Amino acid sequence: MKALAWGILIILTVAVQAALLPLAAIYGAKPDLLLIIVVSSGLLYGKEAGIGTGFFAGLLQDLASGNVFGLNLIAKMIVGFVFGLAERKVFKEQLLLPVLAIALASLGNSMITLTFIAMRGYAVDWPAAVVSVILPTIAYNMLVVIPVHSLFAKLTRIVSRYCD
Repeated sequence: MKALAWGILIILTVAVQAALLPLAAIYGAKPDLLLIIVVSSGLLYGKEAGIGTGFFAGLLQDLASGNVFGLNLIAKMIVGFVFGLAERKVFKEQLLLPVLAIALASLGNSMITLTFIAMRGYAVDWPAAVVSVILPTIAYNMLVVIPVHSLFAKLTRIVSRYCD
């Protein structure tokens, strides 16, 4: 039952990210709510939850985006694993933690994705990607991470209480 609730949460997030967030884009940059959920999942519940959330979120994002299949899946699984390793080492109620974590996760996710694109033989203009995509995405994610992380933490506590 708990897995079903998590799946529904991720599916709803994919829908919001695909349908509504393009309307909130600022100079082409928009927040990556799925990345925020993957990082939050890893920080709050450990590497297994981070990897599982990363896999499912990345898979659905790949299916919804129509880009090279597997890019988001691999990047989000790696990010979920890395931030899941920090689960026992951090004070989870610290407000600065999700902001710093999402900045690092956004950078890591973008670098992993662009590296795989370059490995597939596509030309990647790294300086332009940093200036026009990576830095604006990091900034936008940092702006929205606290309310999304807090909402995610509350929703998962509710799900845990009623689905155990």
